[in-house]
Amino acid sequence: MSDADLDEIRKARLQQLRQQQGGGGGGSGGEGSEQEARQTNCRQQEAAQRASILTQILTPEAADRLGRIRLVKESRAADIENRLIMLARTQQLRSKVTEEQLKELLGAVAEQQEKEETKIVVNRRGGGGGWDDDDLDDLLKDV
Repeated sequence: MSDADLDEIRKARLQQLRQQQGGGGGGSGGEGSEQEARQTNCRQQEAAQRASILTQILTPEAADRLGRIRLVKESRAADIENRLIMLARTQQLRSKVTEEQLKELLGAVAEQQEKEETKIVVNRRGGGGGWDDDDLDDLLKDV
């Protein structure tokens, strides 16, 4: 990944943040739709930049696998993409990511998420917790 690509991503993100901060003021309805159009355009540019980066760092087979993962679980694919882009930005990738390397990354992410999951176990006491007929008879006698 070249420095020019990274600079473009940074500029687009900075522009997006400026638009979000400056968009809080009141005004006519036209300004709101104009702002929405700019945000949509910014999101499209960001998506295009992400796709460009992924094209540069993934082999076609790995990109195909990531696309299939996206069909099944969007959040998992986005997480993997974010990790790959981070690795590319920090220049930790020496060559294009192969399908096998992508599988290894998926396994590592799955293990990490498994460790982070919290499980809640409910132990219920057997018997004695509910009403029985004798309790109901005692209540009815008092009435």
